[in-house]
Amino acid sequence: MPFVLDASITACWAFDDEDHPLAAHALERLREDGAVAPSLWWFEVRNMLIVNERRGRITEGDTAAFLRGLSRLGVAVDRSPDEGAVLTLARRHRLTAYDASYLELSLRESLPLATLDRELERAARAEGCVVLGDGH
Repeated sequence: MPFVLDASITACWAFDDEDHPLAAHALERLREDGAVAPSLWWFEVRNMLIVNERRGRITEGDTAAFLRGLSRLGVAVDRSPDEGAVLTLARRHRLTAYDASYLELSLRESLPLATLDRELERAARAEGCVVLGDGH
C-alpha cells in the first residue's frame, strides 16, 4: 500500500548524518509500494537542499545527484488538496497549512503518513490516521 511522504523523511535520505530508522523503512516501502506527496513537497525538498548548499553542508552536485535519484523513485505528486479540510486540520491541531496538507492527503486517500514531525504525527494520531512505523 502506498503512503504519504513528508519532507522530513525525505531530508534524512539527503544527508548521511540524518539517518533515522523510520526514514530507512519509508525508503524500503517506497521502493515496494510507492508514495504520494502533496505538491508542496516538491518545493520543500528543493528548499531544504538549497538552504543546505548555502550552509556549505552539500554542493550543487550533491543536490543534482540527490534529485536525480529521488526522481527515479517515482513519488506521485497530488495537486488537488481539499482547501477546506487543510484549513480545518490546521486550525484544529495548530499546524501550519503546509503540515496540514500532508495530513489532509493521508486522510483523503486513506493512506499511512510517514513523518518525523512530532506535531504532525500527534495530529495524525488524533485524527485516526495510520502513521508509518506503527506496524506498517
